[in-house]
Amino acid sequence: MKSRDTLVRLKRFQAEEKRRRVVQLNTMIAEFTRMSNDLDREISHEEQRANISDPNHFAYPTYARAARARRDNIVASLNELRGQLEEAEAQFKEAGEELAKAQSQEARDRGAERMIDVMVERRQTEMPHAFRRGV
Repeated sequence: MKSRDTLVRLKRFQAEEKRRRVVQLNTMIAEFTRMSNDLDREISHEEQRANISDPNHFAYPTYARAARARRDNIVASLNELRGQLEEAEAQFKEAGEELAKAQSQEARDRGAERMIDVMVERRQTEMPHAFRRGV
């Protein structure tokens, strides 16, 4: 069953692609979280250095303001990535189930092919005996 074997390879490839996407999103989330934490520390340090923690104060440090805006953008991206991760994990689970189903069907097909082969062998070995009886 070449077509079944091809289907299993395709499903395996699709499941692997989904797994890679989940890993990639987890890596990006970890990196963005690290960047956000670094920016939080830098903002805190800059506010302590200037002794001003109110972003609306006229003398609030420019670097802290820019870092705060960057951190807010990263946090928004993090939230979006978490949503994408949920979707990617669901797709990975579905692809894994489809792969398992295709592998199961392939195993059943191979079992059926083996059964047919066994039946053919039995008939071939029984034929000479049938001719002997009739002689």
